[in-house]
Amino acid sequence: MGAGLFGSRLLNGRPRAALRRLLDALLPPRCLGCGREALEPASLCAACWSGLTFITRPFCRCCGLPFEIEAGEEALCGACLRERPAFERARAALVYDEASRRLLLPFKHADRTEIARLFVAWMAGAGGELLGACDLVAPVPPHWRRLLARRYNQAALLSQGLARRGGLQAAPDLLVRRRATESQGRKSRAGRKRNVAGAFAVSPRWRAALQGRRVLLVDDVMTTGATLEACARVLKRAGAAEVSVLLLARVVR
Repeated sequence: MGAGLFGSRLLNGRPRAALRRLLDALLPPRCLGCGREALEPASLCAACWSGLTFITRPFCRCCGLPFEIEAGEEALCGACLRERPAFERARAALVYDEASRRLLLPFKHADRTEIARLFVAWMAGAGGELLGACDLVAPVPPHWRRLLARRYNQAALLSQGLARRGGLQAAPDLLVRRRATESQGRKSRAGRKRNVAGAFAVSPRWRAALQGRRVLLVDDVMTTGATLEACARVLKRAGAAEVSVLLLARVVR
């Protein structure tokens, strides 16, 4: 009877749905976070989903830092009031904490690139206004030694997915990293700027195409923001009209 039902659905023009149910029965979908059984393929279980903190309004109009209380759509955080970043706007899907770190680290270091599709959907939800106001989508580049060790650039996977989703031009090699940089974690604000000064450049093949274009710069995590600042300054000096930033997660201090 089960086989007859499956066959009738094939004849009725619904082979994909029937095959999906058969595969789910044989190989139940697994949570991308913990590996437990999930309701849908390439998704999270209820426990992993409930542990994530998505960034929603209210937040700083410029850098996207979430506010604890409503401050108005034009409100800026203290850091942006003191010194405006080189980029126009930044948005992030998640707060970078223990729950989001459990998803991010396998994506960055353990070849779990299949999670990129889910991340891209979250980022598009958080930064739809940015996707609708840019011409080029580019990732923050790693140093070649790190790329060689990791074999892929996780920021490039995210940027290419976002470009496809928005029907935009992907520029995976728009920026190049000319030298390796030290960890920013324990450095002062001035030290962070010195650490990334001169570390990035625009690829010569993009210089003409960059003139007057609006760039969406993509990265997985923002900690101090110094790297993104350095990239935005380089892009603007090379002729970009505007630079915005879209992130999967950001540190909230």
